[in-house]
Amino acid sequence: MARRAAPPHAGPAYYSGAPPRGALADPNESFFSAFLKEEVFAPEKLPGNLSILTGVAVFLGGIAAIRTFGEFMIP
Repeated sequence: MARRAAPPHAGPAYYSGAPPRGALADPNESFFSAFLKEEVFAPEKLPGNLSILTGVAVFLGGIAAIRTFGEFMIP
C-alpha cells in the first residue's frame, strides 16, 4: 500500500505549533515575570503548584524532624 504524502509545507503532524501568548501580554514584560504569571500564578495551574509545594514542605519538614529528634528513635 502506498504511503500518502502530507501537503507541501505542512510540517510534522505531532507538533501543532507554539501555544499563542495571551492577548493581554505586555510586550515590555520580562521573561521571568511572564513565566511567573503564566506558569506559577495562573488559576488553572494553581492546584498543581500547591500540590508540589505541599509535597516539598512535607519532605523538608521530615528531614528537619529527623535531624532534630532522630536520636530518640535509637533504642
